[in-house]
Order: sequence, then structure tokens, then C-alpha cells
Amino acid sequence: MADWRFETAAVIGTGMMGPGIALTLALGGVKTVIVSRSEDGAAEGLARARSQLLVLEQNGLAGPTTASAVAGLLSASADFDSAIAAAGLVIESAPEDMRFKQELFARMDAIAGPGAALATNTSGLSVTSIAAHCKRPERVITTHFWNPPHLMPLVEIVRGDRTDPSLAEALKSLLRACGKSPVIVKRDTPGQLGNRLQMALVREAIHIVESGIAGVEEVDLAARRGFGLRLPAYGIFEHQDAVGLDMALGILNYVSQDLYNAPRAPQLMHDMVARGELGAKSGKGFYDWSEKSIDEVRARRDRFVLDMLKRERGGPA
Repeated sequence: MADWRFETAAVIGTGMMGPGIALTLALGGVKTVIVSRSEDGAAEGLARARSQLLVLEQNGLAGPTTASAVAGLLSASADFDSAIAAAGLVIESAPEDMRFKQELFARMDAIAGPGAALATNTSGLSVTSIAAHCKRPERVITTHFWNPPHLMPLVEIVRGDRTDPSLAEALKSLLRACGKSPVIVKRDTPGQLGNRLQMALVREAIHIVESGIAGVEEVDLAARRGFGLRLPAYGIFEHQDAVGLDMALGILNYVSQDLYNAPRAPQLMHDMVARGELGAKSGKGFYDWSEKSIDEVRARRDRFVLDMLKRERGGPA
């Protein structure tokens, strides 16, 4: 069993996820460098992480003393080789391209110290495949942070076929110390854990709309104001046990006959993408984004998560 030490870390990527991941590690007392291909990109990533830290401080989730200490643990660099060589933990948050990640991890495997762990933030790619060209695949693992990573508690730790199980346990302890709610996924499988649950819901929601059972707004409202409202406090299996498995079995047997179960996305989504209806980024998807603001939707999401975190920690929401 390896003696994993995470006193220093490097986070590769300065886009949507990297800065928040770096901030999370710093909150756990890890000296963390944000790595980018350019000095300007690295500086922008560091500025984003500090801005996210300010949000936590303003909402009572990090006191002034803690915030000052955390800020001192964060830095940025465009010197890839030096940053990787000095890190006890590397987390990659780069584009979801298998060949790119394989080449990146093979390079890191050659540069990183012998006791360093190499993690990917992939939301679905196989970590076993990502580690295919590494000489030490036992130190390669997935740490899938959920967006936005500085707020969302869940981190999925996915073991590859050759990952050292002790690494998963060590990362679980680290992430708990960082204030996260880590779960270990024992098998490297498409969609990991959270996305498998989410995709089952997404494809059924699309099928409901496609079949004319209900409209887009009705589906979203049913999710937000129905079962979704209780999920933060009342898990899937807790609910099944609460209602009784005999009743749950009868309902599941009956409803399962009509659920969407084709091994592909519903045709409606294929058609929308073919028409260029890609969602907020194209101006139209399931909603008309000329009439809605994606920034307001994201702000509503972040406000809800912040309020929930403040309640959990005993502060005013």
C-alpha cells in the first residue's frame, strides 16, 4: 500500500472547472498551482479562483483568516514540467478528448515524482483507457467534480482497472478535509455514478416531451417542485424503504413497461442538434433563450446551493 501524500498539487486547466478544483484543494490546506499553456491564461485562472474564494467569504463559508490562508496557498504557472514534477497530486481538467488525455497522462507519468497521484476530472471517459500508455497506471484515477466545483459538494472518485484501491481511500479522506462529499465508484463504467442517474432522468424527460405527455416547462416544474425538492435530504433508496418495497416493486413493474429504454438518445434530441438548436449557446434549445437569461438561471442555481451549504453549516440562509 502506497503512502500517498497530498501536500502540494497542480490543477491543469483554467476554464469552467480548473480554478474551482484548485480552490477546493487549497481549502483543504494543499499548496496548489493552477497550470495553463500561457502566463495570461494562468493569471486568469488564478483570478477566477480568488473570485470564487471571495464568494465563499461573502457568504460566510470561509472566514477572513481562512480566506487569507487559502489565497496564500494558490498560485499559477505556465511551466508545465516544473509544476507537475513538484506536485504530490495532479488533477487534469482538460477537454473531453480521449487521445488528448492519453497523451497528456503519458507525459505526466514520465514527469511526476514516483509517489505522485494523477487524476482526471472527466465526467464520463474511461480512466482505465486514459491510463493506457502510463507505466504506472496504479496511480491514475478519476476525481469528477460537479459544476460549479467550488460549491457542489459531490466528487466521484472512480477507480480504473489497475488503480491502487488505497489511492481512492486517500483521496476520499483528502476531499472530506476539503469540505466535499466524496463517493468511491468501484467500477470504471460509462457515466460513472451521478451521470448514470442523471442521464436516465434526462432521456425519460425528453421521451415525455417527444411523446406529447407533457411540455418542457411542465417537466422541469415537476422535477424542481416534486421529487427533486426532497432529494437533498431524502435519497432514492431511503424513499424506496420509506414507502415499502412491496409497493415500490408493484409501481416499478407497472411503470417500467412504458419507460424509454432504447440504447440511444431519443430522436427529438438528434433532430434538435441537426437543426443547430444547441441550447443557450445557440440561442434556442428546449427553451427560447432570447426570452430567458442563462446567467440568471446559473445565478439561481448557485444561490440555491449556497443557501443549502449555509444551512448545513448552521449559518443564516
